[in-house]
Amino acid sequence: MTAPSTFGLSSEARNLHWLLSNLVEEVPGIQSVAVVSSDGLLLLSSDPGRNTEAREALEARRIGPRGSAADLATIVSGIGSLTIGAAKLMDSGPVKHTMVAMEEGSLFVMSISDGSLLGVHGSADCDMSVVAYHMALFVGRAGHVLTPELRSELRKSLEDASAGSAR
Repeated sequence: MTAPSTFGLSSEARNLHWLLSNLVEEVPGIQSVAVVSSDGLLLLSSDPGRNTEAREALEARRIGPRGSAADLATIVSGIGSLTIGAAKLMDSGPVKHTMVAMEEGSLFVMSISDGSLLGVHGSADCDMSVVAYHMALFVGRAGHVLTPELRSELRKSLEDASAGSAR
């Protein structure tokens, strides 16, 4: 994982970056992680450099890197929206987490707070219960600090990083 620069960020933002890095580095089988706001915007990513690769590939009319954080954010947002709609139709209360098991991998989506979501793309051989447990730890630690101000700061830091790498 390429660690993004946390210079100039608040202690809460640096803490979230650290928690995300810790999640990726300590849980075997995690390939990509994205934290997405309620309106579908990527706030935090395990692989920010791949967002630039995806944009450059699109500009060159090539297919972007599979599994980039930008792609994961889009998928997480869509699945989150779909499951929220399903829960409303079924009168079953708020969605806590969603898991999609595929032949070659897994996708986990967990609610954080105020509609924000944590998405994890895992390898085929990851231990799903371990991934889910560590996601729950992340959500428990991050949920109370993910305020509107912090979401705005995280979004701005991603935009600044993208603008800086595009130069």
